[in-house]
Amino acid sequence: PYNIRSGQNGGDAAFVAGLPSANIGPGDVVQPWGQPNAEAARFFFNAGYQIDADTEAYAFGNISESESDGSFFYRYPGNGTIEDLREADGGIYNPLSKYPGGFTPRFFGEVSDYSLLGGIRGSFDNGLNYDLSGRTGESEIRYTLSNTINPSQGRASQKSFKPGDLINSEVQFQADFNYELLSDSSRPVLLAFGTSYMDESYEVVQGELNSYVAGPHATPDPFGFCSGSAPTAAGAGVIANGSTLNCADPSDPVYQVVGVGSNGFPGYSPQFSEKYERSSVALYADLSSDVTDNLFLQAAVRYEDYDDFDAETVVKFAGLYRLTDQFAVRGSVGTGFRAPTPGQQGTINVSTRLPNGFPVATGLFPAGGPVAQALGASALKAETSTNYTLGFTANVGQLDLTVDYYKINLDDATNAISTRDVSTDPTSGTAYQNYLLLDAAGVSGANSIGGVLYFANGYDISSEGVDIVASYPLDFNSAGTTNLSMALNYTKKAFESDPSDYLNEEARFDFVNFNPNWRGVFTAMHDVNDLRLVARASYWGESENANSGTSRRQTQDATWFVDLEAQYQINDTFRIAAGGRNLFDEYPVRGNVGDTCCGRIYESGTVIDWNGSYWFARLTANF
Repeated sequence: PYNIRSGQNGGDAAFVAGLPSANIGPGDVVQPWGQPNAEAARFFFNAGYQIDADTEAYAFGNISESESDGSFFYRYPGNGTIEDLREADGGIYNPLSKYPGGFTPRFFGEVSDYSLLGGIRGSFDNGLNYDLSGRTGESEIRYTLSNTINPSQGRASQKSFKPGDLINSEVQFQADFNYELLSDSSRPVLLAFGTSYMDESYEVVQGELNSYVAGPHATPDPFGFCSGSAPTAAGAGVIANGSTLNCADPSDPVYQVVGVGSNGFPGYSPQFSEKYERSSVALYADLSSDVTDNLFLQAAVRYEDYDDFDAETVVKFAGLYRLTDQFAVRGSVGTGFRAPTPGQQGTINVSTRLPNGFPVATGLFPAGGPVAQALGASALKAETSTNYTLGFTANVGQLDLTVDYYKINLDDATNAISTRDVSTDPTSGTAYQNYLLLDAAGVSGANSIGGVLYFANGYDISSEGVDIVASYPLDFNSAGTTNLSMALNYTKKAFESDPSDYLNEEARFDFVNFNPNWRGVFTAMHDVNDLRLVARASYWGESENANSGTSRRQTQDATWFVDLEAQYQINDTFRIAAGGRNLFDEYPVRGNVGDTCCGRIYESGTVIDWNGSYWFARLTANF
């Protein structure tokens, strides 16, 4: 159950009776938490055809249809969404007439996804190997928001909306070749080269009109009842007909302003419904060779040219030196380049949050659009990076071990900024100035937006750490074999330039400390005949979380999860499996610094799962 503020209909019989219907999701609470409901049907195929001794045609792909739904925050009476509104006849309307117990919006997504890749590969008589391929794919999500209202429409609001769709598409053609140079020598050189062309698009599809339109209650006194503290002729008319209108009372519902659009997720308006397209061409070459019996060297170069960004050339050099048959050292140095995706350039997402129990619409806007640029955004540019690795491989008896140190320096990192506050209160300083900028930019419902954020190339960062991977087999003869493996990682992140213009103090602290530095997975897999048993322990090291700047900090203790699974191969086609995840029902530490609310007791952004243990059974068929 959800606590209701005193004096806000908590004892009203109709309200209490309506509570069970406030949430159309699972359970008997108005604010459910946990994994959303999900259903999916997926089909995969992988096929090949030998044309002749040197040529093969191949194809693989998938088709997927899935549905999921989850709850938003509970809207209780008096929270800024469920408020008394003065109607055109002078009477009072309250959304409690639609939802006597308040309401919890339910968000539905239907996803259609497909991908198909086909190609032909083979070799020519001169030794040149080729692989020519093409692929296409598309993912579309269609949104529905139910059990909600467009507050600004008052009584006229419907209860279910289609706020729009998102469509991501890609088409790519690839040609890859490799050829062995100096093939007659004892030290041949492998040359690999190729080219690629890709078209990609990201489309924001407009929602239905009522999901984003501003109704009459988006502005105070929408029907012109008052002039200052005195009623107009229209106001006097409704008073004469029995209205309780009081223009001299600033708390009169005639002045109440409520949010615009389907509450929880306003629809995509024409202003922000657009298709973002891009094409790119890439060329690459790679040379590698065993220069001596003990030394392997590799050099690679890649050139990419985007039609919406400058071209970039990146390089890589790598080597491995065998000190003995059981021990080798290896390392690499390279540069990298990543252009922001069309989705990062074009996405808009306005959602409702409840930082103080009241709904605040926080919007993610395109960095290149007028809204974000009115608040200081610049069009996104590409990230560039430099990376280094140094490590060794060792084989000691049956033990295989690799240890690698790495460091990545990333310049112009693309991340969302900390939210820029927005307020219609003239005394709120910068927040009010931000509102004026949004209003001047023509943002629909600017008066119901409490914050704006956008992606920016705001600062430089670095990541460095160590990867340790080990495996060891145990042979029990007729009792089967057990493979023991370990994957252990330590990563430390740091800012290499001042991010304070883009991230607030809390965000800067969490960027460095929120995720554990240590992460490990330890697995024992035993195979005997057609039976496989798997035991796995997952480890997350200690981490920290801050709120309200950094004055309130919480330490997340190290956590272990244990999984068990049994698999049995029935025949060449069918395999069954059963098991459990997080067998001992472990959870992260409960939040105590104000980052949790509304029935949620764990920080939902943590990398440590907080849904508890679960059990499963699975049947797999391979044809």
